[in-house]
Amino acid sequence: MGCQYVLGIMAAFSGYALAMSLDPKSHLVTLLRTALASVAPDHGNTDILVERPKQAGHGDFASNLAMQLTRVLKTKPSDIAQRLIKELPRSPWVNKVEIAGAGFINFTLTAAAKTQVVSAVLASGENYGRSATPGTRGKIQIEFVSANPTGPLHVGHGRGAAYGASLAALLAFAGFDVSREYYVNDAGRQMDILAVSTWLRYLELFHQSVPFPSNGYQGDYVREMAEQIALAHSEHYMRPATDVLAMLPPAPNAGASEEEIKAHRELHLDALILAAKTLLAEDWNYIHQHALNEQLVDGREDLEQFGVHFDVWFSERSLFDTGMVDKAVTQLEKLGHIYIQDGAKWFRSTAFGDEKDRVLQRENGLYTYFASDIAYHLNKFERGFDRVVDVWGADHHGYICRVKGALTALGLDAGKLDIALVQFVSLFRDGVKTSMSTRSGEFVTLRQLRSEVGNDACRFFYMLRKSDQALDFDLDLAKSQSNENPVYYVQYAHARICSVLAQWDGSTAALAGTDLAPLRSERELALCACLSTFPEAIENAAREYGPHALAFYLKDLAAEFHSWYNAERVLVEDEALKRARLALALAVRHTLCNGLKILGVSAPESM
Repeated sequence: MGCQYVLGIMAAFSGYALAMSLDPKSHLVTLLRTALASVAPDHGNTDILVERPKQAGHGDFASNLAMQLTRVLKTKPSDIAQRLIKELPRSPWVNKVEIAGAGFINFTLTAAAKTQVVSAVLASGENYGRSATPGTRGKIQIEFVSANPTGPLHVGHGRGAAYGASLAALLAFAGFDVSREYYVNDAGRQMDILAVSTWLRYLELFHQSVPFPSNGYQGDYVREMAEQIALAHSEHYMRPATDVLAMLPPAPNAGASEEEIKAHRELHLDALILAAKTLLAEDWNYIHQHALNEQLVDGREDLEQFGVHFDVWFSERSLFDTGMVDKAVTQLEKLGHIYIQDGAKWFRSTAFGDEKDRVLQRENGLYTYFASDIAYHLNKFERGFDRVVDVWGADHHGYICRVKGALTALGLDAGKLDIALVQFVSLFRDGVKTSMSTRSGEFVTLRQLRSEVGNDACRFFYMLRKSDQALDFDLDLAKSQSNENPVYYVQYAHARICSVLAQWDGSTAALAGTDLAPLRSERELALCACLSTFPEAIENAAREYGPHALAFYLKDLAAEFHSWYNAERVLVEDEALKRARLALALAVRHTLCNGLKILGVSAPESM
């Protein structure tokens, strides 16, 4: 192990004691910086890194400071480490310091240093783990889900919803002012397709049958919307099928290629939309709005029931109504990033790393989706957010470059836009991939999944992989009441603690000033060490936009608790030991609650 230097406990170091109660890493950095001032006074501003070693035998914390100084001091790191250790101030919280390997300085804390986290947790309660005052670290907007309101939300949307909501809660807990936004795609062709699909089903109710397009919206929810319109307005929106059919293009010639047939399907659908708009005239707006409202209300209710809330519902249509799309395209044109070809306006996207230039306005004067997306992101930046986070499906990966390129072209800092990608979800039952399909056989709805396994399992299981990794969702495991089910395992730890506290006849508030000296067993100190990493876990997860890491932390904390609980009795005869163990259990409960709340998972008192 090399040189070892044991530091005595000096209770008079109240300044160091205070630092330690706030953050052990900061305390050790303070000690090392004092030593650095003596060993290398000309390099006192060197960044000092203190980390937790991967191997428990290497102490509680380690620093590579000696190796950092090797080049400037032209001395072996082990020799520098010995000099640094010699100059370290004595601390009541450090039991021993060792040199390991090529010159790492390993610190082992005293038992008192490890257990003080219990007092910190009980003092902070629901604020334990916060790294800053709420709202003081800048304004962040997170836009997520933003599914086209053309049908029920499916399990893929559910993962994006769980990720976005957990990320927003995580960043808010870490001190950011967070705005949660849903971008409503209420303009454009997809909404027209939903509206005409609904109208065609409505015509069927009055025996005005028009062959339903294979590329229309097929779900039963479309028939239900048609029935709602018929019930409320009878035949008001009925038009003769012959009038509709007269406006459709002829079928493709026999022997047409697959490409020609596909093109005809799209042409046929566009003709149906035009026929509906023409024949219905002003009545078209009602059909369109009814379909939009029904799906928006359904999606919003689904998300609210899932514990996912939004501060802003931003309408795509408002971008056109207020002239924001015109404004964005005009700005790009003035800045020389637009050219005209074949009557269309093109953005020079290749100048910003894209694989090809992109059309913003077609020859018929209609803007593309990309044009409205540029306007939307320009609007986001104009609202004064310090950072903007878009949560997209993984299939939108190729879209990142062009959006960032457009922002750069507009003179904005595209580095302030972060894109979080969410990969696909596969459902498994009895080890076999299952479709768990709707009655229409199209997709699995989020509502179905929630109904089968519950909100808590949905929210937690969605966080069991990094968002940009594909997720296999085990339905059987999610419903099981066993230690193999991670959400059950974590919630059971919380319920166990509640049960123990309920058996005690004292007040939990009185545990805040408990003497923690009786906590000395290996499992107790390991549990304290795990508790102390919660603020660090929050900070790291927030920095990486990775709420999945918090789920992993909660699994680890629950494992440490169950290990201790199964090995040690809490309600022992020794009053001092009993109170100390109750205080430790209460600290674990607070921490579990804080973490579960961020993930949108309940903390039950009994199971």
